[in-house]
Amino acid sequence: MPSQKKPPLVAAKLDDLMSNTWNLRIATTGSGTRINLTPLWFSWVAGNIYFFCRGQKVENLRRNSNATVLVDRNERFPELQGAMFQGRAVVLEDRSMEDADDGLSAARQQMAAKYAAGGSVAPPHTELTALAGNFRWVRFEPSHTVTWDNTMIPAAL
Repeated sequence: MPSQKKPPLVAAKLDDLMSNTWNLRIATTGSGTRINLTPLWFSWVAGNIYFFCRGQKVENLRRNSNATVLVDRNERFPELQGAMFQGRAVVLEDRSMEDADDGLSAARQQMAAKYAAGGSVAPPHTELTALAGNFRWVRFEPSHTVTWDNTMIPAAL
């Protein structure tokens, strides 16, 4: 039996998903062919995804900037909405790279507002630079996007 093609998210719903969903999952390639899949907080600015991280994710992205990001919401199939982005990540290695990034200021502000609005304290890293320990800001630039909106599938299917 052929699979039912899922309707894509319209642009306004994609922006809503990206602005109001708390976690993404990023898949990077580790040593050899091992995949590293990690949840992170993020922001969505001008079609790019920004996040602040350290450790294996940063090392993997330095070695191979290709990655896949998944953002979805709702748990039940008829309510599921999501987006998968494939593209490349740019690790902002130092203050000069951060200062030169046109979207980083907006990303910091968006993250502070997004996570403070959920009842938590704004993440302290929204004010930090790449010089803060091993943490680095990363700008993910999607080159291919697939979205789905199961709420648009007729209930009879």
